[in-house]
Amino acid sequence: MQKKKITDQNWFSVVCWLLLIVAAWEIGAIVVAHTKRSPENILPHLYQILAAALSSAKVSGGMTASRVVLSSAGATLFRALAGFILGMILGFGFALLMKLSGVIEKLAFPYLMLIQLIPVLGLAPIILAITGDINQSRIVIAAILSFYPVATNTLEGFKSVDKDKYDLMYTYAAKKSTIYTKVLIPTAIPYFFTGLKIAAPMAITASILVDTLQGDGGLGCMLSQSLKHAMSIYVFWLIVFFSAFIGIMSGYLMSWIERLVSPEYRGSRRAKAGKGGD
Repeated sequence: MQKKKITDQNWFSVVCWLLLIVAAWEIGAIVVAHTKRSPENILPHLYQILAAALSSAKVSGGMTASRVVLSSAGATLFRALAGFILGMILGFGFALLMKLSGVIEKLAFPYLMLIQLIPVLGLAPIILAITGDINQSRIVIAAILSFYPVATNTLEGFKSVDKDKYDLMYTYAAKKSTIYTKVLIPTAIPYFFTGLKIAAPMAITASILVDTLQGDGGLGCMLSQSLKHAMSIYVFWLIVFFSAFIGIMSGYLMSWIERLVSPEYRGSRRAKAGKGGD
């Protein structure tokens, strides 16, 4: 078996990008350090952010910077998760409904794009006025932003089924429910997970953004306070890095779940297991 070159390895490109980002960041921090302003308040060095994360110094309410971030993350991530699950269920259900009825698709699909065109900053006060509850409004906004990518990608998956597969099922006089469970839904699973990979980071971002507008705790609220120097500015940078990490990991989590449930991945695993047995 021919060995892959180092440059062909997936980890090599990841390491290269990380080194480029770190180098660009540090160059920017050095440039800022030569201005008259304090670099910590604008663009600190990465080692300073790491030191703040490990520091035992109290920055707010008797808590360290890392403790402030983690304690605020719970509420934000819970609301993002609740909205994501709600948007996922509604998105899949609506895509299925549009596939069942061409009339519903023609009436509703052109207006789905409007959901993405409405800015979150303008949507938040409207949803809050309707629900009358801050926590519920955040969940609803996360659900709205999760709904669109799931619905559109799943519908595209339903439409991607080959005509030959329909003909085969009709030849066997298969029921409509059988066609959906055996052909349409399995075919749409990769498209469904594509929507989930888009929706998961969006739900987290929406939850943090709405926190900055409405207050009452959460990462966004701490983000806003740290920018106003109500606490250490390093809290701001820790929240930025933590949010980026959670957003990236949410995409990897969706990919991992896809590999567990996708018929395509299960088939490839069985094929490899069969070859291993031989």
